Amino acid sequence: MEPYGFLVYLLVFPGLGFLVTFALFGEWFDRKLTARMQSRMGPPWFQPWADFVKLLSKEDITPEGVPRRLYASVPLFAFAAVASAFLYVPVVFPTSPFAFQGDLVLVLYLLSLPPILTFLLGWTSGNLFARVGAIRAVSQLFVYEVPFFIAAFGPAIATGSWSISDIASAQRSGLWFLFLQPLGFGVGLIGLQAKLERTPFDIPGAETEIVGGPITELTGRKLAIFHLAMDMALVTGAALLVALFLGGPTVPGVNEGLAAGALGFLVFLAKVLFVVFLLTALKTALGRLRIDQLVRWGWTVLTPLALVQLAVALVMAAGGIP
Repeated sequence: MEPYGFLVYLLVFPGLGFLVTFALFGEWFDRKLTARMQSRMGPPWFQPWADFVKLLSKEDITPEGVPRRLYASVPLFAFAAVASAFLYVPVVFPTSPFAFQGDLVLVLYLLSLPPILTFLLGWTSGNLFARVGAIRAVSQLFVYEVPFFIAAFGPAIATGSWSISDIASAQRSGLWFLFLQPLGFGVGLIGLQAKLERTPFDIPGAETEIVGGPITELTGRKLAIFHLAMDMALVTGAALLVALFLGGPTVPGVNEGLAAGALGFLVFLAKVLFVVFLLTALKTALGRLRIDQLVRWGWTVLTPLALVQLAVALVMAAGGIP
């Protein structure tokens, strides 16, 4: 890739510029779907953009006694982690220019940083509610990360590659891993919902119990960037599931050329919005769990299901089945 092409890919499309725009659109899509499922009108399409600009203009306050630089840098680190993870997910063609063997492990690591940074944000704020939320966030982290990782490893084992692009390319024929590993997709979907701290896993930021949890003291630009990072995590996590289980931007019978890229991009958008729709339906249909319920359910149900799917993937790989 030429240097200018690399910069365009990195900063404009399908890099940072596209990710930010798609993340704000994804927030609107999620909020609009939630409202319609609850027989409400929902916000206009420009509401997430307006909220973001409004927060940027608000006063930025740091609590007394809190390390200012550390507190201000945490949302930026969350933003950078998610933005970096998105670069390794194929968006237009089945292969990302940044792809390498092992990028799946890197993306899983990068997507694990926002929850850890959420804990750091709440603990350093000095606010009692924020610290309770931070403890809940890190407790929840140990429950969903294991099954989410195991679910993501299933397609990698079946493909024989730890590259997200290779996994997406292996599904060119239209035989998605969703059909071969449905348990893995289900576990991955639930794990992503928990990773994003969305209902029924919004335990760390439960407004009716602990105000806003770890982000109680966030204001102004810091709050705007943190919200944007979580919106980006929503579409990035959904894009990862699309690449692993729904073939990414691949279209059966269409492999090369500009037309293939345009069609692949539209297919990618449709698949990501489908995953967001499933996450929204899950959020709307269920009520919040208690932390003890989540821990018990995560280790007695979710993790065993993920291990069953992993065992099936190993057997299929040993038998030469894709």
